[in-house]
Amino acid sequence: MDTGRTFDAGGPTEKCGVVGVSFAERGAALPLYYSLYALQHRGQESAGIVTHDGFQQHGHVERGLVGDAFSQEDLDALNGSAGIGHVRYPTSGGLDRSCAQPFSVSFKSGSLGLSHNGNLVNADELREELENLGHAFTSDGDTEVIAHDLARNLLEEDLIRAVKRTMGRVHGSYSLTIMHDETVLGVRDPEGNRPLCIGKLEDGYVLASESAAIDTLDGELVRDVRPGELVVLHEDGEGFDSHRLVDRENTAHCFFEHVYFARPDSVIDGTLVYEARRELGRRLWEESSVDTDVVMPVPDSGRAFASGYAEASEGVEFAEGLMKNRYVGRTFIMPTQDERERAVRLKLNPIKSTVEGRTVTLIDDSIVRGTTSNQLVALLREAGAEEVHMRIGAPQIVAPCYMGIDMASREELIAADRSTEEIREEIGADSLAYLSVDAVADALGEVREDLCLGCVTGEYPYDIEGEASDREVERPSISESSLPADD
Repeated sequence: MDTGRTFDAGGPTEKCGVVGVSFAERGAALPLYYSLYALQHRGQESAGIVTHDGFQQHGHVERGLVGDAFSQEDLDALNGSAGIGHVRYPTSGGLDRSCAQPFSVSFKSGSLGLSHNGNLVNADELREELENLGHAFTSDGDTEVIAHDLARNLLEEDLIRAVKRTMGRVHGSYSLTIMHDETVLGVRDPEGNRPLCIGKLEDGYVLASESAAIDTLDGELVRDVRPGELVVLHEDGEGFDSHRLVDRENTAHCFFEHVYFARPDSVIDGTLVYEARRELGRRLWEESSVDTDVVMPVPDSGRAFASGYAEASEGVEFAEGLMKNRYVGRTFIMPTQDERERAVRLKLNPIKSTVEGRTVTLIDDSIVRGTTSNQLVALLREAGAEEVHMRIGAPQIVAPCYMGIDMASREELIAADRSTEEIREEIGADSLAYLSVDAVADALGEVREDLCLGCVTGEYPYDIEGEASDREVERPSISESSLPADD
């Protein structure tokens, strides 16, 4: 990761979708499989499920999409009424199978499975401490660090105290689904950076990164897991216990979940993502409207922004001007730049009757590298657009994300060292405007202090070495005295 700054990245980062279920009698494998399908947009590189039948743990983890990773035979072998699942996309770690999840380990106090969405900023430091105490690691991912630390704590503590002890040692972003023997639990970091919610099913409960997974199981969203909270699902499927283990004054909700990453039909931190995007579009009109014949979205994530923008305009036509090929994956999370560039023209084709001879406002959720925007403007001009004005439903992305989105290098970020006018020239648009940070906070119903805005301000809610912080934060101390003694 070439950011120009020092960062204790801890190897491959885990930007993913997690799920956990617990039933009284029903098998967990198929509901987990369906849930991972609902979270497929959060990761395309690997999928995995771990279950427990009351006697032993069963697991299957494989590279590829959910539908390719599991056969009927694989699902039939995943016995038990409790389990966790994971879909992953790689950032700095690349396509490393050793970092596919859930991560499983058996130890003196039982078996442990762990699925992680997020990224620790002190993983290397923790790994070194644990290696010095005899722990052997099979990957360089931070998920295994959490698993080893928790397993070690479980040798001396009960489940609740062990989780609290681990939370006191890890620093960064994490939403976890964990299975200790047949007990399923969920943990959200004290700042609530990555989403995690609780759902009630007819015969059990589910934990998931997004409520869309709960909907897929015909369940009811109960609420979000609170920042710093541990939720333990009852093994009889009748309820859950809540333990608020860490309480912080401010949260650090990732605004980019609402802007891009999450499904529009998901509810995150009490807000429906689709409505949040429409409100961001309305604010975009208020801040930077331009008089054109038609407003059109970049599908799919730009659609709700464009809808809100057109509604606020009270007269500008909303129309689809780009047709999406749905058999091409998300260009943003494809591992290499060449693949991203190639995928743009495979993925999107202009509708000439909407574009030809007209002035166009093109709405997108964000500009990260600028590659897609440049090619889309060119496509619309080739289709006969007289003018192309770009409006972006997020502020300029000027700095890396250390917490869960693939924006690893300042060199890759078009806005890191360019003005808005320079970016406009680079992508070939007639005009370009972004949404302000304050408008994002207002649209999401949050105060700035409760959002993680590091990628658009360069100031982070975590104590990251070499980076500025937007608040008073202090990394947990790590010393041998904080670890249980060797058995």
